[in-house]
Amino acid sequence: MKNLFRKIFNIRDPDEERESRIATAPLDGEQVETPRDDSPPRLEPEQLIVGAARSVGMQRDHNEDSLFTFTSTVATESTSVPFGLFIVADGMGGHQYGEVASETAVRSMADHIFTRLYLPVYGMNGRQPEESLQEIFTQGILETNRLVADKAPGGGTTLTAVVIIGNRMTIAHVGDSRAYAIYKDGRMQVLTRDHSLVKRLEEMGQITAEEAEVHPQKNVLYRALGQSEPFEPDVTTAPVPQPGFVLVCSDGLWGLVSDTDMYRLISEAENPHRACEALIAAANAAGGHDNISAILIRMPD
Repeated sequence: MKNLFRKIFNIRDPDEERESRIATAPLDGEQVETPRDDSPPRLEPEQLIVGAARSVGMQRDHNEDSLFTFTSTVATESTSVPFGLFIVADGMGGHQYGEVASETAVRSMADHIFTRLYLPVYGMNGRQPEESLQEIFTQGILETNRLVADKAPGGGTTLTAVVIIGNRMTIAHVGDSRAYAIYKDGRMQVLTRDHSLVKRLEEMGQITAEEAEVHPQKNVLYRALGQSEPFEPDVTTAPVPQPGFVLVCSDGLWGLVSDTDMYRLISEAENPHRACEALIAAANAAGGHDNISAILIRMPD
């Protein structure tokens, strides 16, 4: 299983890398007599610590956001690799169709990742993954798009799904929910690209970032799940921030709370769950004009 993880994520064996840099030589007497390190051994296995929260907001009467979190660790003699799947979907299209669209998207994508990636990688269904990570995520998004269009006609949803295996993460993304990498030095790196009309205008240089923040059409999307038109989903792979956090959230959070305030609230909180509660409270204090969802994952140090 260890070799399978390294093959999927192109991770070099640390023992081989260390051996390639070390030249062997006989030990002298002083080295032989050096006392051993009696400090406690590092505890295993490494784990992902997760918090999540959501709110209907201050101006809506129902919640069209859906979220999903799952973490697992398989620790054996040969390997210990944490696994996590985290999804946020922000539905649109009215009371019924928005809720149905987001719930359908979360359930469909989670089922696809479990069936095609999690169970094979961890040897729980007797076979190895047949496709690459890029293919698994792309197929999952396209299948989810078809299901949303069928079950919520006239509705739609964003979807941002993050899978973490070891020290790498893969992100599948449609819409304007976001994933962030958050570093202990204060950096907030947006890992996804907003599929909104205003963001496209900003990228084309027709409006400034400041104008985009107050544009009356800032919530209009040109790409979302549930649309009949074919599209190519955004699928990217990146290293996790170690040490640091990964944040997955709907625009009800990032649209109202600045990066600076988000980092402050996360760094001051005693754990990811309390941090998510603080983030939701800040968005509601800023007006809470939309549903708000947040998932925060703390990476092993």
